[in-house]
Amino acid sequence: MSVDNDIKVLPVMPLRDIVVFPYMAAPLIVGRENSIKALEYAMNNNTEIILVAQVDAVINAPNAADLHQTGTISKVLQLLRLPDGTIKALVEGKRRGLLVEFLNQPDFFMGRVEDIKENNEYDLKNIAYQRQLLLSFKSYAARHKKISPEVVKSVESIADPARFIDVLASHLPVNSADKQSILSKINLRERYALVLDIVSRELELTELEGVIQARVRKKLAKTQRDYYLTEQIKVIKKEIGPDNDEHGAELDDLARRIKNKNMPVVAREKVEQELKKLKPMPPSSAEATVVRNYLDCILNLPWQDKSESELNINQAEKVLDEDHYGLRKPKERILEYLAVQAQVEKLHGPILCLVGPPGVGKTSLCKSVARAMEREFVRISLGGVRDEAEIRGHRRTYIGAMPGRIIQALRKVKVNNPVFCLDEVDKMSTDFRGDPAAALLEVLDSEQNTAFNDHFLDLDYDLSDIFFITTANSLHSIPVPLQDRMEIIVLEGYTEEDKMAVAQGFLVPKQRVENGFNKGEVVFNSAGILEIIRRYTREAGVRNLERAIASIYRKIARRRLSEGNKQLRYRVTGRGVGKYLGTAKYRFGVAEEQDAVGLTTGLAWTEVGGEILQIETVLLPGSGKLLITGKLGDVMQESAQAALSYVRSRANRLGIASDFYEKIDIHIHVPEGAIPKDGPSAGITMVTSIVSALLYLPVRRDLAMTGEITLRGRVLPIGGLTEKLLAARRANITHVLVPKENERNLRDVPEKVINSLHIELVDHVDNVLETAIIVPAGGSIFRDSGTDLFCPDIMLPNDGLHAPENTLAC
Repeated sequence: MSVDNDIKVLPVMPLRDIVVFPYMAAPLIVGRENSIKALEYAMNNNTEIILVAQVDAVINAPNAADLHQTGTISKVLQLLRLPDGTIKALVEGKRRGLLVEFLNQPDFFMGRVEDIKENNEYDLKNIAYQRQLLLSFKSYAARHKKISPEVVKSVESIADPARFIDVLASHLPVNSADKQSILSKINLRERYALVLDIVSRELELTELEGVIQARVRKKLAKTQRDYYLTEQIKVIKKEIGPDNDEHGAELDDLARRIKNKNMPVVAREKVEQELKKLKPMPPSSAEATVVRNYLDCILNLPWQDKSESELNINQAEKVLDEDHYGLRKPKERILEYLAVQAQVEKLHGPILCLVGPPGVGKTSLCKSVARAMEREFVRISLGGVRDEAEIRGHRRTYIGAMPGRIIQALRKVKVNNPVFCLDEVDKMSTDFRGDPAAALLEVLDSEQNTAFNDHFLDLDYDLSDIFFITTANSLHSIPVPLQDRMEIIVLEGYTEEDKMAVAQGFLVPKQRVENGFNKGEVVFNSAGILEIIRRYTREAGVRNLERAIASIYRKIARRRLSEGNKQLRYRVTGRGVGKYLGTAKYRFGVAEEQDAVGLTTGLAWTEVGGEILQIETVLLPGSGKLLITGKLGDVMQESAQAALSYVRSRANRLGIASDFYEKIDIHIHVPEGAIPKDGPSAGITMVTSIVSALLYLPVRRDLAMTGEITLRGRVLPIGGLTEKLLAARRANITHVLVPKENERNLRDVPEKVINSLHIELVDHVDNVLETAIIVPAGGSIFRDSGTDLFCPDIMLPNDGLHAPENTLAC
């Protein structure tokens, strides 16, 4: 070949994973800034550009050493800027060029390019090569679906030998290295020989693939057609040679685990089907990972694996008593369940709900139940859970899908009959992702949980052997359908005697060990513990009591190390508690020191136990307004309105002018105004406070009350009676008024609490007023005709029993 070469200075554009041949039009997506500028320069200056392939396509900023020398001098036909900032360019290869030298250019590559002009004269060898190459190309195209018949016809119609070979090479589905080798061949005959070798090689590989497929088909019968791809891979590996088949070993391990796993028939059929799908999949594919995780999940579940335990009622009762003081009702229910289980082969797992204030031992009782039953213990906290998928799991179509928390917990515990604690079931919430409480309906229904369906498993799982215990601080936030599926057991707050027993028998020894003291080095006497209970804690449980005891141990430890004498012995007495814990936080016995007008003591229920509630009423000159303060909720404000309406309806009998409300304002206040308060049970307390203020008669300071009122004066029942009576006892109250309809609830109150209080049952507000308000000896709060009491503008004439003269300036 003779050449007549020219040297030109042209912009240079590196290419990655693509080779452009002469006579070839190619669309390019260009993102590198220097390449974009090179194309724009060529387009704007109507000049040519040389396209050169990179040696390594990974390099983002190549230099001269990273580019092949031989490229294609091309013409830029069209540029189109895309929204993402890249350029779509249409280029047409013209002829070969040799990159002789790089020139310094700040924005893009420029180079001195030798323009190679080819001599396309025919000779006999070239004609022979061309005919043989065309035959091989036709044979290859007939076996390869990517080359269409139209391409073969267009190649066959080209007469120019150089153009023929370049167009044919551009259509070969071979890698960039082979194409660059073809482009680099300047000699036409050498180029023909190279392309013929490449086509012959590809043709031979295609024929070999056909032979492999033929061998596989011979081995396959009709019933084995599903294994076609797997057998094909095996034959290919046999042709290539032996290799480490980790994937095959993993499949064999899964098959062995499926065979040995004790599971229901439906589950076994499902995993065998999934294993069959997994076998032909490439090990690194995303779908194979999903199937493997699914199989692992199913095979790790304890479908029919249960822990063995011998039921001994006496031993179980002993364990429960060792771990917890009191809690009679929960212990009785658990022991009843164990007794029945000992008599029958199959008993649906009970669902208990332990409801009580924080710190009374709900969660620790669940652990003791597991120990008493000799079962594994599982606990999951539902506080803050707002997604239904936390219970039911995610479907496998989602990326990162997992089973629900119940199935995950069973995978960890590896038995199907544990004691399962669902903690803080009242703290769940709802949002757009679903209602987890609704998902729990199936879990906690003994008639339905034999076939619990987790979305991830998509199989029915039997939860009926699990002993479910839920815990909650209150019932009002638990949906009623969910409450209906559980047996509610209320854990009342501890009495002082209970706290003393818990502290002496458990808390003090526990903290002594945790703080590194030996027995006898620190001694708490009963007076010291009682002082902590009364003046440094106010709670239904014992958590703050334990913290206070731990604080004393820490202070003693520091003092002992500071003095350097570990032989000293310490005794914590009632008088010495303040030395360690500082000023008392609470005043024990908060009953008023004197009987006061308009000041009445009520009883309230909170999530942390019972509390006393002071209600104050004062009268002010005004126009009949009712002022209510103390951050009261809607229900409590309505109770105040109802209380005033009842007083107005009884004005004549109480000796008050019927239009008294027109000349005064009544202000009702509930102290501790920063704390929200609500509920109807303060109704009789408000009536008593209003009547006391109007009649200017004091209310008994040693008396507390609770009850809802109606406009007719009936006293309706209330809830949380035990907690309220405990609060009254803690506050040194001696007399309590309780709705008569709550008499049935007194059976659940500890006997020691009932014996320490004088509890009076009332069914009408008149009984409350007669008991609570102090009147002069021999008198009555009610009358048929009256005289002046304390304000002639609003009172009927005084009969000498209700109030002294001039006690309030109206």
